[in-house]
Parts: sequence; C-alpha cells; structure tokens
Amino acid sequence: MFFHKKETIHTVDIVEPNPRFAQLLLEQFGGATGELTAALQYWVQSFHCENPGIKDMLQDIALEEFSHLEMVGKLIEQHTKNSDQTEAYKSTLFAVRGIGPHFLDSMGNAWTASYINEGGDVVRDLRADIAAEAGARQTYEELIKLSTDEATKNTLVHLLTREISHTKMFMKALDSLGKLTDPMFGNIQPDETVNLYFNLSTNGKDERGPWNSEPDFQYVANPSAEG
Repeated sequence: MFFHKKETIHTVDIVEPNPRFAQLLLEQFGGATGELTAALQYWVQSFHCENPGIKDMLQDIALEEFSHLEMVGKLIEQHTKNSDQTEAYKSTLFAVRGIGPHFLDSMGNAWTASYINEGGDVVRDLRADIAAEAGARQTYEELIKLSTDEATKNTLVHLLTREISHTKMFMKALDSLGKLTDPMFGNIQPDETVNLYFNLSTNGKDERGPWNSEPDFQYVANPSAEG
C-alpha cells in the first residue's frame, strides 16, 4: 500500500526557467541512470531479498527514489511551464512531445526496463546498486555544472548528496554480509586460476600494484607459455 504526501522531500522552486536545461534534466527522469530506474530496481530487488533488514533498506531507498523522480519531474515542469512557450519549443523534445517531464532521456530515447539491473542474489544486487548510484551521482554533478539557476542547483546538490548516502548504505549492507571486499558469492567454486593475474598487455613497462601482486595474486607474465 502506498500513500502520497502532497509535498516534496526537498524544496523545488526555481527562479529562472530554462527549457534547454530541462531537456538535460530528462536524463534523470527517463534515462538509464535516472530516478525511475533506481526506484524500480531497488523495489524489485527487495522482493527476493531474504534478509529482513536489507529488504527494509531497499524498500525505504526505493520509495525515496520515487520522491526524487517527483522532484526531477517538478524541476522539468517548472523549467518549461513557466517559460515563454516559443522558447520551450526550441528544445526539440518539448516541441514534439509537449512541455513537462516525459519518459525519455535527454537525447529522446524512451525509457526501457532493460535499464534495471537485478538478479535474485542480494550480493550482486547491492554491487549493482553501488554502480547505479555512482552513475546517477556523475550525471547530477554534470547537471550542477551546467545549471545557471541557483535554486535548481540547490535541489540538484540535495539529489547528488542522497546518491552518496545510498552508496554508503549499500556498502554497509554488503559489509554486514561479509561481502564488501570479498568478490566471491554463490555456490559454484572458482577454478585454479582465481588468483592468477595474466599480463596480456606487452607494450611498454609492466605496471605493478596490489591488483597483480602477492599475496593476493600470482603474476603470470606470459600466460600462453604457461598453458
């Protein structure tokens, strides 16, 4: 059961409408890294999560993402509705579809369920969620740089901040499962190459780091010769 509270979780009240910027905001409404994708992804993931605490967290964050979708939608509406319509229609997407938010990204591609990343295992899902939050955060950062309206920036900074908050929550959830730094999960055991690093780039200096050094990895300089 859902209840809708008729106020946003954070203030949405712009000063200077900009329909061209509204088209960029569509990326976070109907785009791959947008709020609809995140809300549905976390909500569906919660259905097959057996851990009651993580299940509750996923549902809470999913509902917050729905509130963020509302905020982005209101931003788009205000940046188009309160402007000279001749200016709004200079943005191709609004000229074709009309003003206000649409389930499109900033290039006019329709939202698709293929954006949703869930797979029935809580560890892989949480790792996918961390990646999703990183993508959304990057998009918000670029939108903030491009915005010329301070009130819009304020709202976008809040949205960016919550992406970081959610990332921390997902990381804590993984840590509670002992899987924050453990790459293995599931029931199939890996083969004997699991701790081998294959050096397959032979031009120039061989770079070394913790990703290809003892004690975690055996460095194999010429894997073809080994096998």
